[in-house]
Amino acid sequence: MTTARADATADVVAFTLNGTDVSVSAAHPHLLSALREELDVTSAKDGCSPSGQCGCCTIMIDGKVQVSCQYPVAKAAGRDVVTLEGICEEERERYASAFAAHGGLQCGFCIPGIVLRAKAQVDKKGASLSREDMSRHLGAHLCRCTGYVKILDAIEAVATGTACDPPPSGGVGSSGPKYEAEQLALGDRGYVDDLRVPGMLHAALRFTDHARAGVVRIGTSTAAAAPGVLGVFTAADVPGNLRVGIIQSDWPVMIPVGGRVSYAGDVLAVVVAATRREARAAAELVEVDYEVLEPLTDPVAAMGSAEIAVWGTGSNVLSVSSYGRGDVDAGLASSAHVVHEVFETQRVEHAFLEPESTLAVPRDDGGLHVYSGGQGVWDDRNQIAACLGVANDRVSVELVSNGGAFGGKEDLSNQAHAALAAWLLHRPVKCTLSREESFRMHPKRHPIRMEYWAGCDTAGGLLALRARMVGDSGAYASVGMKVLERAAGHASGPYRIAALDVEAVAVRTNNPVCGAFRGFGANQAQFAMEGVIDRLAELVGISGLEMRRRNVVRPGEEWGPGQIMDDGSLGAQRCLDALADRYEAARAEGKAVGIALGLKNSGLGNGFKEVTRALVRFEPDGTVEVRHGWTEMGQGVHTVARQVAVEELGVNPASVVVRVDTAYELGEGQTTGSRGTLMGAGAVRNACLAAKADGCRPGVDYIADYRVDWTHHLGEVEHPIIHSAFGYAAQMVVVDPETLTVERVVAAHDVGRAVNPMLCAGQVEGSVHMGLGYALSEEFPADERGFPTKSTLRSLGILRAKDVPPIEVVLVEVPQPRAPYGIKGVGEIGLVPTAGAVAAALHAADGVWRSKLPMLAGRGAGTD
Repeated sequence: MTTARADATADVVAFTLNGTDVSVSAAHPHLLSALREELDVTSAKDGCSPSGQCGCCTIMIDGKVQVSCQYPVAKAAGRDVVTLEGICEEERERYASAFAAHGGLQCGFCIPGIVLRAKAQVDKKGASLSREDMSRHLGAHLCRCTGYVKILDAIEAVATGTACDPPPSGGVGSSGPKYEAEQLALGDRGYVDDLRVPGMLHAALRFTDHARAGVVRIGTSTAAAAPGVLGVFTAADVPGNLRVGIIQSDWPVMIPVGGRVSYAGDVLAVVVAATRREARAAAELVEVDYEVLEPLTDPVAAMGSAEIAVWGTGSNVLSVSSYGRGDVDAGLASSAHVVHEVFETQRVEHAFLEPESTLAVPRDDGGLHVYSGGQGVWDDRNQIAACLGVANDRVSVELVSNGGAFGGKEDLSNQAHAALAAWLLHRPVKCTLSREESFRMHPKRHPIRMEYWAGCDTAGGLLALRARMVGDSGAYASVGMKVLERAAGHASGPYRIAALDVEAVAVRTNNPVCGAFRGFGANQAQFAMEGVIDRLAELVGISGLEMRRRNVVRPGEEWGPGQIMDDGSLGAQRCLDALADRYEAARAEGKAVGIALGLKNSGLGNGFKEVTRALVRFEPDGTVEVRHGWTEMGQGVHTVARQVAVEELGVNPASVVVRVDTAYELGEGQTTGSRGTLMGAGAVRNACLAAKADGCRPGVDYIADYRVDWTHHLGEVEHPIIHSAFGYAAQMVVVDPETLTVERVVAAHDVGRAVNPMLCAGQVEGSVHMGLGYALSEEFPADERGFPTKSTLRSLGILRAKDVPPIEVVLVEVPQPRAPYGIKGVGEIGLVPTAGAVAAALHAADGVWRSKLPMLAGRGAGTD
C-alpha cells in the first residue's frame, strides 16, 4: 500500500480512487468535498454535509462503508476509496435492474448511497440477509420519497440472486420502471449540483442575523478582499424588480440598506468566488448593522397588533377564506350530540434530500441559461427576467429533475441570486444551499389552529359544522392564502353536511415562511374533521367505520362549499368498502385500530383557468421527443408522459425522450395540486392524437393543450364547482396498546386510473411514511426570535427504515369524469387521512383523545 503525506501541514493528500492513484488538496473540510469539488466524482451526493445524517454521501474505504462528509481528508491518505463509479459493471447492473424492476426509487437522490450500504451487507451475508437486518443498517440513511418498502424489495432481490429484468414501459395501466431509473440508482443522472461547466464560479449567500430588524449598513469591502472572491452583490445591484413571488410579488430577493428583514431566511448579500469554500468563507465577512425590532411570532397576537410584521406590507392578515350555507346555529341546537374541540397542527420541514441548487450560464447571444430544480421553470424564468430587468426571452430555464420537493421548491430560492451573479460577472455561477440554509430559506408546512363545533342526530347523521382556522403563514405570501383557502374548502372532509360556517385566516408573522407542502391544507383540516367524526361516533355508540359510512358524500349530493359531487365521488365509499373486512377483523381480535377517510383536490380549481401544453416530435433517427410543462421530482410525471406516448402512438418506449425547458411556451404555473399526472397526461395525449391525425411526420412540432376552465371561486355561484377532480383515501392503522407504536397500516386509495400501478403504490407508501411522521414525531418549531430551533435532519423526527411499519396498499379505480383516462392523481391524498387514523388507533389503545400534532413528540418516535 502506498502511503501519502497526511500531516497537518501537507498541501495534498494521496489515495487510490476506484483503482487510480489521485491526490487532492488537504484544505477540503471532508472527503466528500474533495471527491465532488476537486475530482468531479458525483455519485456520492451531498444532502447534509457535514452532519452525516442522510447517508447520501456513502462510499467505501478499505472495503468498509463510510459517510464521506464526516470523513477527514487527511485520514484518507494511502487508503483505497471506492464509489459507485468504481464498482464492476455486472454488479452495477444487478443493483440498477433490481431498483428499477421493483420501483425502489422515486427522486433517486438517496439511492446511490443506499446501494453501497446494501452492497456491503449483501457481500457479507448474501441470501441470509433479512429485511429486518437491512432495515436496521439503513438507519444511517434517509429516504423521503419511498417509505423504504420497495427499497427493501430491491435489496432482497439482489441478496437472494433473484433475476430482475425490468420490463419495458408499456402503455397506460401497465407497471414498468421509472423513467431514467437505472441511471438514477447508480448516481449517473446528475442533479443541478452535479453539473460542471468551464469557468464555473460559486456563490454563497449572507443571511440575516435577525428575523425583524432594520438594515442600517451592509459592509462588503472585507468580503470583497478575501481570497478567491470575484464579486459581492447586494440589493443595490439588482437591475430590475427587487421582489418576487408566485401570487404576490412581496418577497425581496435581497434586503437593501434602509429596508427591513422579516424572517430568518432573508438574504443580504451574494458573494461569488472561485471555489465554494472561498465563497462561503467570504460570505461570513459581510458586515451588517441593524436596528433590531421585536419579532411578531404569535399569529393570533399578530392579527390584532398595530405593528406590521413584514416590511412592505400593510396588514398582518394575508387572507380570509370563508363560506357558509344553511343555519348552523339551528343545526347545532337541534343536534343530539355536539362536539367542540380545538385542534392544532405543527410546522413541518419538507426535508427533500437534495438541497436547492442553481447553475446560471451566460448564453452566446447575450442572454442567460439557467439550470433549475424548481417546481415551475416558466415561473422561474419570468421572475428571474423581472429581477434582471430584461424580457423573458433573454432568459431560458431548463429543468434538471430534482431530488425531491413536495411543494418546497415552488417559490424562487437561490435561482435569482445565481442568475444575478452570472449576469453581472458574465461568467457561469452555481449557488448551492447547505442543509441549514435550506431549512432557513424555503417555505414549510403551515401550523394551523382549528376550532370546530359539530353536531349529529341520534343515528350519527351530521347536521351542522362550524370551523374557525388561523394559519401561521410566516413572513411572505408564497401560496399561504391558497393553503388556507384549501383548508377551508376541505374543512368538512368527504362528508355531506346540511349546514356549514367556515372561516380560515392566513396570518403574516416573522416566523419561517409557510407555503406548499404535500396535502396543502387538506391534511390539517381533515385531521380536525376526522377527530370530530370519531368523537361523535363514540357519543352515538357506533364504530368509526360505521359513522363514516352513514355520512360519506355520494354522487349528486352537496359537499362542502356547495359543490354537487360527480360520479368520481363514489371513490370515497369504495375506499371504505376496501378496508371494511380488515377493520372489523382487527376489532374482533381486540386490536387497537383506527380508520380515517379523506379527500384531496387534483388541480388548482377555485376559478383558476388551468391550461397546459405538450409537444410531440418525431426525429429522423427514430427518437420521439416529448415535451411537457411539469417538474419531475420523483413522482413520475416523466414516466407518465412516456407511457401516454406508448399508449397513443404504439412506439418503442426506449425511443421516447422527455424534456422540460422554456424553449417552448408549454408550462402554466407550478407542479402542484396533484395535477401533473392528470393535466400532463391530457396534454401529451392530445399532442399524440394531433400527430396521428397528421401521419406522425418527422421534424414537425405537434403541440396541443389540455385545459380545466370550468371551476368557480368560493361563493361565485350557488353550487360552485370548486375543483374538477378529487382523489379519495381511507387508511386503517393498528397500534400496540402497550408501546403505542404503529404495527401496520392499510391504505386504500382511489386514484381514478393508475397509470403505473407499481409506481402509484410507491407514491402511497411514501405518503404514508410522511404521514406517520407528521402524525407522531415530526415538527419544525421556531423560537421567540423567529429562528428555527432545529438545524439537522435527524432532529426533525423523520421515521427511519427500522421504524416504518408494514404498509399494505390497495389501489381503487373509480374513473373521474372529464379527466384523461379517468385519472384523479395520487401525490397529495396519500397522507391526508393518516394522522386521523393514528389518532383514532391511539384512542382505542389508551382512551385518550389527541388534538395536537405531533402526537408522540418527545417520546423518541423513531428519531434515534
